[in-house]
Amino acid sequence: MAEQEKKSLSHIDSMGKANMVDVSAKNPQLRSVRAIGQITLSNETVDLIRENKMKKGDVLTIAEIAGIQGGKRTSELIPLCHPLQITKLDVKATLNETGVEIESLARCTGQTGIEMEALTAVSVALLTIYDMCKAVDKNMVIGGIRLVEKTKSEIL
Repeated sequence: MAEQEKKSLSHIDSMGKANMVDVSAKNPQLRSVRAIGQITLSNETVDLIRENKMKKGDVLTIAEIAGIQGGKRTSELIPLCHPLQITKLDVKATLNETGVEIESLARCTGQTGIEMEALTAVSVALLTIYDMCKAVDKNMVIGGIRLVEKTKSEIL
């Protein structure tokens, strides 16, 4: 890798080593991100969730709580993420005919973005659904995890 390329990558130091970005010189901003993802389930599994008959309990509520917990622990899971002062983390699980869609909303006031927290919240919620349904559904597919909105604004 050329020397100039090394300097242009924010998480690589001058020697090409992984590096946590120094954000101390940045002004804090209000930051908000929404992320989504889904898990495709069999018709039988969708029915069991709808009727709240899964042996492990209320799949949607447990997935929402797990997503919030996961989002709050992002800096412990992703090596170069900064710990953030999260001001809002919301996770909603919506059952539809083909499975469950998860949407997260994450907000903070800080010097770096909150994208990873929103994406982690969605991912953990989806993995929780997988765990709770694996005994009855061997063909689940998790996918489409992505950001759908990102805003930041100056603090007045």
